[in-house]
Amino acid sequence: MELESNNFIEQIINVDLQKGMNPNKLKFRFPPEPNGYLHIGHAKAICLNFGLGEKYKAPVNLRFDDTNPEAEEEEFVNAIKEDIQWLGFQWSNECYTSDYFQQLYDWAIQLIKEGKAYVDDQDSETIVEQRKTPFEQGINSPYRERSVEENLRLFEEMKNDTSDVKRVLRAKIDMASPNMNMRDPVMYRMLNKPHHRTGNAWKIYPMYDWAHGESDFIEGISHSLCSIEFENHRPLYNWYLEQVSEESDLTPKQREFARGNVSYMITSKRKLKRLIDENIVNGWDDPRLATISGLRRRGYTPESIKTFWEKAGISKRDNVIDISLLEYAIRDHLNAIAPRVFAVLDPVKLIIENYPENKTEYLQVENNPEDENSGEREIPFTRELYIEQEDFMEDAPKKFFRLSIGKEVRLKGAYIIEATRVEKDENGKITCIYAKYDEESKSGSGTEASQRRVKGTLHWVSAHENIPITVNLYDRLFTEEAPDGNKDIDFLNFINPNSLEVVQGFGEPSLAEAKPGDRFQFQRLGYFVADKDSQPNQIIFNRTVALRDNWAKKK
Repeated sequence: MELESNNFIEQIINVDLQKGMNPNKLKFRFPPEPNGYLHIGHAKAICLNFGLGEKYKAPVNLRFDDTNPEAEEEEFVNAIKEDIQWLGFQWSNECYTSDYFQQLYDWAIQLIKEGKAYVDDQDSETIVEQRKTPFEQGINSPYRERSVEENLRLFEEMKNDTSDVKRVLRAKIDMASPNMNMRDPVMYRMLNKPHHRTGNAWKIYPMYDWAHGESDFIEGISHSLCSIEFENHRPLYNWYLEQVSEESDLTPKQREFARGNVSYMITSKRKLKRLIDENIVNGWDDPRLATISGLRRRGYTPESIKTFWEKAGISKRDNVIDISLLEYAIRDHLNAIAPRVFAVLDPVKLIIENYPENKTEYLQVENNPEDENSGEREIPFTRELYIEQEDFMEDAPKKFFRLSIGKEVRLKGAYIIEATRVEKDENGKITCIYAKYDEESKSGSGTEASQRRVKGTLHWVSAHENIPITVNLYDRLFTEEAPDGNKDIDFLNFINPNSLEVVQGFGEPSLAEAKPGDRFQFQRLGYFVADKDSQPNQIIFNRTVALRDNWAKKK
């Protein structure tokens, strides 16, 4: 087996293999909690775990950590599966922690019988207070020395919801440990809520730390990869495994890597939910969110997200990846695959006075200069066109290389024109630009005039043969690189008021065939994707990213 490594996780695995571990025993897992939609940070863990599976030809389980029926829903289960498959990965087994509820309960009974777990009547606030700090010894619960018989009876009452108080089951480890996670952690809490898979079968639910390692053990996971905040949970992970894995030839190994934090983005599920609940965004798949479904709706590709995390790398300590790297990844991919089309989003009419009034000329333009196999298409050229308002100035400075009175530019794929005069409304706004064209300057015609060099090239659409389009101009949702970086300031204070501008424009006729998810480069404007809410008579496009990083200029 090839043992070259690209990151420290692979180095750990390679050392295990070099020490004699059977490569057939390698097995990984991705364990999301189905209480929300996956985000860009989850994509890092997905790419890592499934990437390891591909590299080492090892199975990867998808295991839903469904131990909290108050927050989990089948909707989230389905969305998570869709996101993983969209990224291009397929799991070996679809598992649920709830599949192991009986086994986890049986092991908890075993620990009680061995004097390693006890039922505590105290509330969570009291338990936390008794744990003290890492620099002082914790206080034992007054219920810590209950007899095995009493603990078994009370745990049964918890399970049947006949307990007269809200009790918990705690592991009996060490209240003096400098690691707070080892100070008699809670294993089970009472929760009389229906579960999305087990219904009302259970009135007690395992805590994550208890369920995590034991589920890994049941599934035969060799390397359990977690985000860095679980590093100090590792001793507890190992302690729990020691209670059940004595006769096993494989004990899962927990190792930690840095979370996937990206500037100008929020990845906390709680904060994402707040953005939705307070109607700041329009649901989990709003294209401004860092959710995978939001990125997909915005036009990001699986390849760009995987490239982003490949370039960002796997590190041991948390850091913040600049969003410009993510935007670079999608620009680079779409530049290679996206067809070029003409669209005008802030139109002003342009009339070429010396072009025949009733003539429609169909011009051949290339679909993608980066792809020699992309071919060409026809677009209609007429006497009356639309161009962008910002592409014209009546009295322009020297370095304005677009259209102005007495100045020549090329209409892309068409002719060289020169503006001659304008019409304005009563407020002085230009409503129409008049121009003349050089009939011999048609692009690709081979004439001497066609090879004349002019400094400006403009995109355009026919004023008579086009389709109306609605365009969502999405920008970054936050104005600060770390919107939740200051605990004293609500992250909502950093909402970008210009994160969405909806405009009405015109596109070339070919865009009428655009289907949801089809991606394009609007010439000179950026990359766009057809939205799922598009209708046959009204295509909606979302801006994925501008052609250049405009934020770099602002900074």
